[in-house]
This record gives sequence, C-alpha cells and structure tokens, in this order.
Amino acid sequence: MHARNHNALKPDDQSPQAIDRRLSIAPMLDWTDRHYRYFARLITRHTLLYTEMITTGALIHGERERFLCFDPAEQPLALQLGGSDPEAMATCARMGADWGYDEININVGCPSDRVQSGRFGACLMAEPGLVADCVAAMNAVVELPITVKSRIGIDDLDSYDLLAAFTDRVAAAGCDVLIVHARKAWLKGLSPKENRDVPPLRYDVVERLKRDFPTLPMIVNGGITTLQQAKAHLQTLDGVMIGREAYQNPWMLAEADALIFGDTKSTPNPRTVLDAMLPYVEQRLSEGVPLNAITRHMLGLFHGRPGAKAWRRYLSEYAHRADADMGVLVEAARRVA
Repeated sequence: MHARNHNALKPDDQSPQAIDRRLSIAPMLDWTDRHYRYFARLITRHTLLYTEMITTGALIHGERERFLCFDPAEQPLALQLGGSDPEAMATCARMGADWGYDEININVGCPSDRVQSGRFGACLMAEPGLVADCVAAMNAVVELPITVKSRIGIDDLDSYDLLAAFTDRVAAAGCDVLIVHARKAWLKGLSPKENRDVPPLRYDVVERLKRDFPTLPMIVNGGITTLQQAKAHLQTLDGVMIGREAYQNPWMLAEADALIFGDTKSTPNPRTVLDAMLPYVEQRLSEGVPLNAITRHMLGLFHGRPGAKAWRRYLSEYAHRADADMGVLVEAARRVA
C-alpha cells in the first residue's frame, strides 16, 4: 500500500494529491456527464468536477470508451466508481488512471434499490472492512488519490461511534479524502429522492468527525445552495461539495473562482460561455451526439436574467427534434436580452 500524506489537500506542490478540493460539484446520475462538465468548466476553472457514478461491471464488460472519455478541458476531474469487489475496483481504478483522471472516488452513499442489489453505494457503510479492502486494493495499483463518499449512517446503524469506526477503517487503508453527505440514508422506506431531503442535515456530526480525525481531509455535502454557505463551512472543514443547485443554477458557480479560490483574473458572463460552447457543440454534433444531450445541461445558463424563460422554452421545444442543429442554439440565444 502506498504511504499517504493526508495533509496534501491544496495544490502547493506537484504531487498526485495536489488538487484544490475546497469546492467540488457532486457526482449525479444522468446529470454530470461529459457535456455538463465541459459547460461547467467554462464557468469555473478551479472547481473539482466528478463523473456520474460508473459501475465496475459497466467498465469491465461494457463500452469503456463511452463511459471514460472526457475532454482534457474538464480537468481537474474525478472518476466515481460503484462496486464492492476489491479486485474489480482495482482494475477500474487502473483504467481511470490510464485514462487520465485526477482522482478515483468510491460511492458509499447512494441509497437506491438498484445500487443496493449490486452491493455498492450506501449499503456498504455496514461493511467498513470491505470498503477498506477496496481502498487498499486500489491504492496498490495506482498513485492517484483514492477518496470515499459516504453518508453519516444508514437505517439503524447511525451512531457516531459506528461512523467514527468506519472512518478509522478506511483512513487506515489509505483513503485520502472523506466526502460526507451530512444526512443518514434510509435504505428501507425512503426513495433516493426522499433520502436527499427527508433525513435531517447534521453538519455538526461531520464537524465532530473532522475534529476526531484532524489529518484526514474532510469534505461536506448536502443541502448547500450558495457560495456564502460554502465559505462558512470552510471555516471548519477542508472542502464543500455542491449538488443539485450547481446543476439547476449553474451560474451560481460564476463567482466561485474569486470567492472560494481567490482567482479574480476573470469573471465569466453567460454570453462568453455560450460563445465558447458553440465549437464544442458543433464538434459533438458532427460525431452524432444529439443536440438535446448537450443543451439540456444549459437551460440554467441565463438564470435570473431577462429572456431566461424564453431561452429555456425554445431549447426545450426544439433541441430534442431529430433535425436539431446549431441554428436552434443560435435562435434560442436571440431571445435573451
């Protein structure tokens, strides 16, 4: 197992762990695909981006290129894996490293039935030894940071002592960063959507965990909707991960580089982002990607600005058509002041 320096959180050197994780966008199924990530990167240069969760089975037996391909402009970029077999996780970690990802993350937080039936996601919080074995196996084959995204508990396994024991096991195995969704998950009785809202947020639990594991970089996730909230969490934690709000209102990220990372060199505006997207869209269309596969991520580009509703309406009505081309995007843009 590789020795790990848990203090390496910010990019003060050129080590594999030198990623600034103060702000990241959560991995979200059906949302954080390569088209969204390219779009988001035009708004924020420094925020760490994540893939959707990709299962080990999909990578080992499926279309590897379709799942792993990304544009270098998306980096820094982390690959999130779903799985629980240490050998398969190590194999996929090696694929991610070979493909050029900056980090490999293990999903120990998703509560869906499909994920549980595959023995990965949040149900793995009941098996800290198995998660630790996955971390160790992945560490043995790649030099990249291996990180874990978890909940604060599941079902009746929700005591602080169990969470601390889980953290201790994965940290000892070489977990570089722990990302904690500050809600427990009910694997029985709540849907994945309800699990994002119904269990109460317990930021105090994550803060206590950080105090008890001061050298393990810890990132909080769950319920964070503004950069001001993110800054407040950074007083006690090493990083903040924002989920749905960053997708539905991507323009909230426009000030992230200045407010979170101290980079005031340039502040994007929606028009320059749209102009920068056009060559990307044109290239993807030439490869057979449907226009709507890209524009569905861009509906919130002009959020809060005159014409935003007309922009969304036009794209929603025309971009899904089989013959939709660049003209649809240009025409939609004409509706924004």
